Amino acid sequence: ILKLSPKPGSTMSENAEASARQIIPDFILEMTENGFELHLNSHNLPELRLSREYTEMLRNYSKEKGKNREMKNALAFVKQKIDSARWFIDAIKQRQNTLLITMNAILRYQEDYFRNGDETRLKPMILKDVAEMTGLDISTVSRVASSKYIQTHFGIFPLKYFFSEGLQTESGEEVSTREIKKILQECIDNEDKRKPLTDETLTEILQEKGYHIARRTVAKYREQLNIPVARLRKEI
Repeated sequence: ILKLSPKPGSTMSENAEASARQIIPDFILEMTENGFELHLNSHNLPELRLSREYTEMLRNYSKEKGKNREMKNALAFVKQKIDSARWFIDAIKQRQNTLLITMNAILRYQEDYFRNGDETRLKPMILKDVAEMTGLDISTVSRVASSKYIQTHFGIFPLKYFFSEGLQTESGEEVSTREIKKILQECIDNEDKRKPLTDETLTEILQEKGYHIARRTVAKYREQLNIPVARLRKEI
């Protein structure tokens, strides 16, 4: 009894809160007759502007002659606050510009994928690729990619979803590791559970399909998919 929770319903409320949490996308991508239209989600961007009352106050104070000490202090105070507000608004605009530059680069790189959401059309892409396209620092691209979401006509995705390493096929074509993982998942989903496919067998299947891949790499991708080894998948 001492080990029992005095509030057993609290865990259910936490789960309900987590399930009710919604993702608000930072970007919205639309397909039109003229191609893609990308814009920032205005719900996340309240319009910021300087107060007309304070700018007029600064203008009036500046015109007055024979200012006493209190007037000078008030003028300096208002000017400081207006300068700070302008700096803040400029910083927000610069941030928005950085977001759009980064997302536009991802859109250009993965254009084939964004047309219909076909996962196999995703190209291998790393942070360095986007950094070189935009002229931004890799750390800046990383911050954008790790925390932002985009809404498309086929779903909402985190930007980090579009990044992956690559592998070469026998024909020399570079493919995304996500494509390899998809094939692995399909093979394991369709395997005979009485004789599940080992990592070695999966490697042979991929090599027959033209992918240059080692068994240890197959094991790594399987683990990333949260799929146990063959002996633990066996069903009697």
